[in-house]
Amino acid sequence: MNVINKQPKASTNPGDGRIDGDGSVQVHLDPHVTIGSAKVFSVYGKGGIGKSTTSSNLSVAFSKLGKRVLQIGCDPKHDSTFTLTKQLIPTVIDVLETVNFHSEELRIEDFVFEGYNGVMCVEAGGPPAGTGCGGYVVGQTVKLLKEHHLLEDTDVVIFDVLGDVVCGGFASPLQHSDRALIVTANDFDSIFAMNRIVAAITAKSRDYDVRLSGVIANRSAGTDEIDRFNAEVGLQRLAHFPDLDVIRRSRLKKSTLFEMEASPELEAVQAEYLNLAQSLWSGTEPLDATPMKDRNLFDFLGFD
Repeated sequence: MNVINKQPKASTNPGDGRIDGDGSVQVHLDPHVTIGSAKVFSVYGKGGIGKSTTSSNLSVAFSKLGKRVLQIGCDPKHDSTFTLTKQLIPTVIDVLETVNFHSEELRIEDFVFEGYNGVMCVEAGGPPAGTGCGGYVVGQTVKLLKEHHLLEDTDVVIFDVLGDVVCGGFASPLQHSDRALIVTANDFDSIFAMNRIVAAITAKSRDYDVRLSGVIANRSAGTDEIDRFNAEVGLQRLAHFPDLDVIRRSRLKKSTLFEMEASPELEAVQAEYLNLAQSLWSGTEPLDATPMKDRNLFDFLGFD
């Protein structure tokens, strides 16, 4: 996959010349703050679908391939990276608050923590509920990482993004991303949320270089409904992780799947993560998906 300069493009919509965010409540993001040469992935999906589990194990898989990895949690719960670090690390907002938002007073060790197998971990956090925009938090996090030159030594950045919120703020990681991944299960609610996320990513791709990479099936014995939806809208499945008890136990042990006691089923899951990481590193073709209208999707899903 070629390195992409993630600068905003001129709008192709009516009202050309508007800054991204005009006409909406989304935060204005600095178009000059870019990540650089790292390959950047944003992970989206329905709330509770397993994005943090997927992101953390994918981060480890990249590290097992010898890549320098940074995972950025974008959820006020700041629980994206705890299986990597074995703790709830302070958020960027937490540490900025301690210095009255004078970022120049921060040291990199104040907000970047090393996790399992060298994966570097950051929790962006978020404003208190109802008081601000998540886009500001993501922007400040990337700005801090740039100021401390951490991104210069990083091969892969993974944004683990809050639930299925697709407002301007929580879509802001897409400004910095090369590829977007969607985690879904083989059920109505997960696929319904995925369709809305596809619409959000498609909208962002008009102004930024982010493109859809594909779908990760999670917590599902089968993938028939996912595959049927993918064929209809132009998506593809990149990996499949079944609903195994070892995954539940790994979260309770505050560990990644690569640290759990060996078993044939675990080795199969680890191999799937390693294959996914290798595929993403090698480069996936961008997908030009067309989301369905809500009512059409309602009629399309399931069976009588």
